Amino acid sequence: MGQADARVLIDKSAIRDAATVIVLRDAATRPRVLMGQRGKDAAFLPSKFVFPGGAVDAVDHTIPLAAPPRPDCAAALARDSDLDPAALIAAATRELWEETGLLVGAPDPRAPQMQAPQGWRGYIATGHLPDGETARFLFRAITPPGRPRRFDARFFLIDAAALRNDPDDLSRAEDELGHLHWVALDTVRGLDMPFITEVVLAELAAHLDGRAAQGVPFFDNRHEVSRFWRL
Repeated sequence: MGQADARVLIDKSAIRDAATVIVLRDAATRPRVLMGQRGKDAAFLPSKFVFPGGAVDAVDHTIPLAAPPRPDCAAALARDSDLDPAALIAAATRELWEETGLLVGAPDPRAPQMQAPQGWRGYIATGHLPDGETARFLFRAITPPGRPRRFDARFFLIDAAALRNDPDDLSRAEDELGHLHWVALDTVRGLDMPFITEVVLAELAAHLDGRAAQGVPFFDNRHEVSRFWRL
């Protein structure tokens, strides 16, 4: 194997930082979350139902927040990580906007003055910036070794009440996720989901029922031996 081939293998096995968004509505009655189905030809989790989300891009580090994350959220995000929590909040906001057309953030007078980078122009044009106060850090998981792509994913919980547009209008969504719809937690098990998504949904149910343990669950698969602990 040549050096170029070796570099390709190393790149494919690299763990990328990622942000995933769980948008929750009707929490007091019949809780529902927004999910969509990945394409059957997708390199990662083909045909699976997932939450909106994706990798943190370099430009996400350049986007200011309208308000910083809450202290408990920022502290948990910083544990065992050298990534700026603000970049994760920004990535979560961008991915939700791109994949669903739903807007979360806060109006900010800096937005109209910004020269928005590619990938952020549509969002910044709304006059909003990401709002760290709306995001709750719910879960963290690293893709196990041996997968075609690996991510260090932080799962954020956002209440649909924080959305700045109609939660039922998904017409501006890109085509990365199909069958976007709100799924009731009491029926969600009928979808074809990754194992980790089922675990995250169980954690969400525990939070809603007041049964959740302290700390943010972390499935740490950086090495061959998996480790589960709480941040």
